Amino acid sequence: MRIIYSFLVYIVIILSPLIIIYRIIKKKENPKRFLEKFSLNKKEKRKGKLVWFHCSSVGEFLSIVPLIQEFEKIKDIKQILVTTSTLSSSRIFKKFRFKKTLHQFYPLDNIFIIKKFLNHWKPACVIFVESEIWPTMISELKNRDIKIVLINARMSEKSFKRWISLGYLGRNILEKFDYIFPQNKESFQYFKKLGVKRLKFLGNLKFVDEHNQIFKEIKKQYFKKKNILCAASTHYNEEEIFANLHIKFKKKVKNLLTIIIPRHVERTNEIAQMLNKKKLKFVKHSENKKNLNDCDIYIVDSYGESKSFYKISNVVFLGGSLVSKGGQNPLEALRLGCNTIHGNYTFNFTDIYKMLEKENLSLRVSNSKDLGEKTYSLLKNKKNNSKKIKKLKIMGNLILRKNFKEIKKIVK
Repeated sequence: MRIIYSFLVYIVIILSPLIIIYRIIKKKENPKRFLEKFSLNKKEKRKGKLVWFHCSSVGEFLSIVPLIQEFEKIKDIKQILVTTSTLSSSRIFKKFRFKKTLHQFYPLDNIFIIKKFLNHWKPACVIFVESEIWPTMISELKNRDIKIVLINARMSEKSFKRWISLGYLGRNILEKFDYIFPQNKESFQYFKKLGVKRLKFLGNLKFVDEHNQIFKEIKKQYFKKKNILCAASTHYNEEEIFANLHIKFKKKVKNLLTIIIPRHVERTNEIAQMLNKKKLKFVKHSENKKNLNDCDIYIVDSYGESKSFYKISNVVFLGGSLVSKGGQNPLEALRLGCNTIHGNYTFNFTDIYKMLEKENLSLRVSNSKDLGEKTYSLLKNKKNNSKKIKKLKIMGNLILRKNFKEIKKIVK
């Protein structure tokens, strides 16, 4: 199995010029930084202790920002490296004013590339986030006696079955971690069944309030007097559902404006074509138009500004939940006092949504009709969630303290 995996990685490396050209054309790769994935970089490493965090994409990165900010306060740590795999996460990273922390794209899981990467950075400890487990990298870190931690670890029933099918190879990889901190009790049990012994449940870092984030303030006067429905992190088909809702509500709800924030901004033109067919007037955020009087739909065609639009919204729908994508983290919108709605497909955030539904903090909808009725009700009758939001913040701060305390002990 290991030989097959290594062979597949070599195939990817051989085909990488074609893959990278394709990804650059699709705007999924940075043409100036793709060499980082081959450990061909000139970024400087400071003398002294370096701690390395690796997370796959935007959501995982945002969940560890408060942790990074805490680790930057430790004098003994001279530098923090954050690696991610996606272009969008590198853009979000730039929005933060870190003092010791820099970003690089994660290297391909090939032994020669990995050795070059580790020889350059020489991390004292490596902290992987959620489900980012790369066999070759994990093995080489263990060979070098570098401490390896998996935080906010997530394992679904589907991924548990995949790990079971790997047999000894799967168990061998997981045994190399010094500690694994699952984000929920379900994941804890799955890791335990796989034979992991160094386990500790510390809570889900996504509950931690990202209060120190640097976000661009939108010009609220342009949205003055608007009754705003926001559909965030939407996927294919979900935008059309909200375009139809807008048509339905337009005469019922005074000054209605629907904001669409697509999960992948490269789909903006596709969404615009759909809106044109429905004869809906729209404005793209990048156009920087001041007059929104005749605007039906406002498309946010940039990354990292969701929070700014949550602040001015009456109702927020969390995308990827009406289609089978697993949903989106609702906590950011809830902390700002938004009324949130989601569909049935929330399997990426099961424990979060269970708690929110129990506290009546977010509404689940089963179909378009249900969505329409509940959205209309929330647009007409606003709720005050301030007491429950305060409870969320207290919970988040406790989880942050627990994680920081445990990881700090390992780093030392």
